Amino acid sequence: MNMAKTITFNELRRIKDKLPDGTMQTIADKLNMQVETVRNYFGGTDYVRGESVGFHHEQGPDGGIVTLDDTTILDMAFEILEAEQEELV
Repeated sequence: MNMAKTITFNELRRIKDKLPDGTMQTIADKLNMQVETVRNYFGGTDYVRGESVGFHHEQGPDGGIVTLDDTTILDMAFEILEAEQEELV
C-alpha cells in the first residue's frame, strides 16, 4: 500500500480527464476490481456497482481537498499518462 496523498478535487478530475479511453477498465483489470471502484477513486459516486476506495473529500476552493488513503490507482494513472507522452515523442 502506498502512502496517503492530498490533492485538490479539481486536480484529481483533470488527471482523470487526461487519461485515454479505456484506462479505467485497464486499471480495474490490473487490480482485479470493478471499473466503478476505479471511477469512484476519481470522484465517482456509484457505490452500488463499485466500492469506496479511501477517498475523503472536504469542501473548499478548487473543488475542495481530497485525501487518498492509497495512491496505487493514481500512480498507475500517472504511469499511463507518462507512457502516452513517450509515444508522442
